[in-house]
Amino acid sequence: MAEGLVDGRASRAALVDGSGRPEPTFERMSAVADAVLYEGYLLYPYRRSSPKNRARWQFGVLFPRDWVEADGPVRPGVSGSADSWYQQTECLVRVGRPDAAVRLRVRVRYLQVQHKQVEDRGGRPVESLTCADGTVHLTFEEAVAREADIAVALEEGEHRFAVGSPAGADAQELPLGAGRIVRRREEVRASTVLVAERLAADLFRLRVRTANDGRAGDRRASRDRALRHALVATHTLLGVEGAEFVSLIDPGPALREAARNCRNDFTFPVLGGAPPAAAEDGSVSGLLLSSPIILPDHPQVAPESPGDLHDAGEIDEILTLRTMLLTEEEKREARATDPRAAEILDRVDTMPPEVFERLHGAIRSLTPLGEAAAVQASATRAAAAQAAGAEAPAAQARAAEAFVSEPPAAEAFGSEGSADGGSPGARAVGDGSRAERPAWWQEGGDDGFSPATDTVLLGGVRVGGGSPVRLRPRGRGADAQDMFLAGRTATVAAVFHDVDGSTHLAVTVDDDPAAELHGWYGRFHYFRPDEVEPLGGTDVPDPAAAARPSPGPTPSEA
Repeated sequence: MAEGLVDGRASRAALVDGSGRPEPTFERMSAVADAVLYEGYLLYPYRRSSPKNRARWQFGVLFPRDWVEADGPVRPGVSGSADSWYQQTECLVRVGRPDAAVRLRVRVRYLQVQHKQVEDRGGRPVESLTCADGTVHLTFEEAVAREADIAVALEEGEHRFAVGSPAGADAQELPLGAGRIVRRREEVRASTVLVAERLAADLFRLRVRTANDGRAGDRRASRDRALRHALVATHTLLGVEGAEFVSLIDPGPALREAARNCRNDFTFPVLGGAPPAAAEDGSVSGLLLSSPIILPDHPQVAPESPGDLHDAGEIDEILTLRTMLLTEEEKREARATDPRAAEILDRVDTMPPEVFERLHGAIRSLTPLGEAAAVQASATRAAAAQAAGAEAPAAQARAAEAFVSEPPAAEAFGSEGSADGGSPGARAVGDGSRAERPAWWQEGGDDGFSPATDTVLLGGVRVGGGSPVRLRPRGRGADAQDMFLAGRTATVAAVFHDVDGSTHLAVTVDDDPAAELHGWYGRFHYFRPDEVEPLGGTDVPDPAAAARPSPGPTPSEA
């Protein structure tokens, strides 16, 4: 806890009212909140030399206003991947009785950037230093977790509290007088304003607005320099006792209009805790998380996850396997880059086999088939496998399993791809036709495909890399990110085909301030061909047609 902040432990007594009811607890959201806090903190391969770790802190960053608006006012948006100087959450709270005594607790959390400077035995700043025992220390940017709490009665009015952090410095002497590490933090000035407005006898609208009140000094300073005065990965936790938050995703018919009128800038509020039984009048919870990353209501961290890998867009098993394959030299650099990276390496190196095995094949959508459905599924699978070249008896044996996995609601990849820059299990396809489905990926199956140059035919227009399109996500089955991008223009980066035979277009959104950065990383949004509309009647060349020899002259021409 930073000096000068309101300590949640110190305010604990204020959260218990005369009835002796316990305070709203945030422990049930701690794992998800920490995943938000450290999302993108340090990406695999966790080394300072990795290009992706030279452009850090992408979510929920609140800079000084003079630096953000050096070229004009910021454009509000629901996602926190754009740089801003404030973050605003609006949500609905429904009380059981108009005269009920309800306590509200608000916690603002963020990271404060600190500069880790390595100095040699003479006190001179150096980029790296190797001690006598072979341990390497690197100059790098770290971050410290900060949080501030307030507890108030739920009633109309305004409350303001400070959430900033003071400047500070710490020195760590290295063994045998080899040098030292100095960590310096610059002041972060920020405040949060809480406003409660009664909309009806049993309904309140809450507004939580956190703003960076500091100044960058140099409005043209580099982003890395301005980050030292910023709040990073800023998010808000809210809890009520004796009332309930209403889902803005599924508010129920009676509150749909009130939910639609809630304005959220650079953040997205979702219900927290375990999902309750479905209610007829919409989803509710006593906990709420307002995150700069778009999430569903009641987000959960998989119970199989052994710990934080700083990358919620990846699968634990994949990252663990990749971390195991790092060379000893690469591991030394990762350990020297950041203490949290060293913790990840230690956890992977000492992971028991039974823990690793739990990371593989956790499927939660299995449902038993009835006898008739099982017979039909068996026949369908056998036919598909036989068409792909598998031996019929073996195919029938595989198809006779008693359980199958329900297909996901969204067949296309609507969310961002992996932070490593790879496509989500996709390969390229040369045209819009549906290829014969293989039993699974086979050696050489990718030969002849080129995502950057392949095309797909949409309404008579050939679309491929560089084509302008308008996004038209389907209504049902689309995730939150798809819906927020409806109607926006985008540029196609590549055409992919996954192992199930589906075609996907990888796109970057044109008015996304980070579009160029996403393209450099290889991080895209993925849409099916029927979810995009070609613009301008443009038609990219068909490389397959260009490669074909021209036909000979017709008889009349001869």
